[in-house]
Amino acid sequence: MQSTKFQKRLFGTNGVRGIVGKDLTPERVLTIGQALGTMRKGCIAVGRDTRTSGETLVKAVKSGLLASGCNVVDCGILPTPALQYLIKEQFDGGAMITASHNPPEYNGVKIIEADGTEMGDEETLKLEQLIFEPSFSPESWKCTGHESNAPYLIRKYIQAIVHQFPDKVGSEISVVVDPGSGPACLTTPQILTDMGCRVLSINGIMDGTFPGRLPEPSSDGLKELAELVVSSGAAFGVAHDGDADRAVFIDEKGRFVEENREFALIAQHICHRKKGTLVTPVSTSLIVEIVVKNEGCTITYTPVGSIYVARTMRSLLENGNEVVFGGEGNGGLIFPDHQFCRDGGMTAAMMVFILASTGKKLSTLLSALPNRSMIKDKISTSCGTQVLEFLKKAYSHDSLDLTDGVKILRKNSWALVRASGTEPIIRIIIDGDTHDHAQVFYNELMDHISKITDR
Repeated sequence: MQSTKFQKRLFGTNGVRGIVGKDLTPERVLTIGQALGTMRKGCIAVGRDTRTSGETLVKAVKSGLLASGCNVVDCGILPTPALQYLIKEQFDGGAMITASHNPPEYNGVKIIEADGTEMGDEETLKLEQLIFEPSFSPESWKCTGHESNAPYLIRKYIQAIVHQFPDKVGSEISVVVDPGSGPACLTTPQILTDMGCRVLSINGIMDGTFPGRLPEPSSDGLKELAELVVSSGAAFGVAHDGDADRAVFIDEKGRFVEENREFALIAQHICHRKKGTLVTPVSTSLIVEIVVKNEGCTITYTPVGSIYVARTMRSLLENGNEVVFGGEGNGGLIFPDHQFCRDGGMTAAMMVFILASTGKKLSTLLSALPNRSMIKDKISTSCGTQVLEFLKKAYSHDSLDLTDGVKILRKNSWALVRASGTEPIIRIIIDGDTHDHAQVFYNELMDHISKITDR
């Protein structure tokens, strides 16, 4: 099964983002709100992360929606998956003001459909057409929408996650949470506390300047979290990106857990208990496929992007297939029994459940997984299309997967080269069973690419 990517002018894989005042202005966001309100009449939920520009931009998107005749419910500051859950439960659509993991000078808009998933490519193209070629006009004074505020709805999201697990299942577990000064300050510590955990927090006060660390939860940025995990004797640490749709972990020894290994561990646990299909992009490490197949499940690959994973999961279910799990190798995991979007809060809760169920330490569980080595790189070039066409010919005798870019498959390794749709760059990922094998494959691939890019 294969999804198709469409070329968009404004929206990327996860909404539209840019530097506020330069690439993204209140005027632009107002137009996005008008376009969305024209396409999706009804009651629309909006929310934002903690960025300093969020208040301005959320007012802009609300103005566009109200002018188009929609009623608007402002859910306040909350994680993206919290807004998605609320939309799925009771709204006709939504807009989230967030730039996720980007630095604080950025912001963006994610458009959410009534089922809680991000708007798909075909509908986004229609939305873009309205944005670039406006054919709408504000409703008359009799038909404009009205606004209400409902920040209390965030509690429904917290309770929905807690109720997925046995009561007080984490009562013997201590966790350090790093929300990164983002909206997860309001959710993940409370979720884990309600599960019975002893919770410590770092960067737990909402602040759109992100004083403790940048919104991207990288290993370098989580050193203070790692130190607190070790000094407090916690079972693990968990950190979120700027809108908390992803979660990454620190084990009890203070070591960063590479996200594909995180994915594999949780997939192993889920697939051991329930059989079916796991859905993930072609960029995910082979470690996930190995553990999934060892547990008697199957795997389906999609183009890169959580929206393709989520919509493929839904499509498979609608066609009678059992879908047990999905996600990306960046800490963005999708639990279909909960909702069809990446959910960092749910991921943190699942890790508590896994440790409580097994009685083992996180480092012990991770050490039992297969070993893999991944190399990532990107090259600035305007020759992305030419590079991909050249690689198809150069590796024509290998097994190729053209779901998204060019993926070269070998017995124990693979290489993926993709051209960005919004920037003049190509992205390269090598996944090998050893670091040496990955490095050899990388060197070979770069020799080919340099013939086009002169790198």
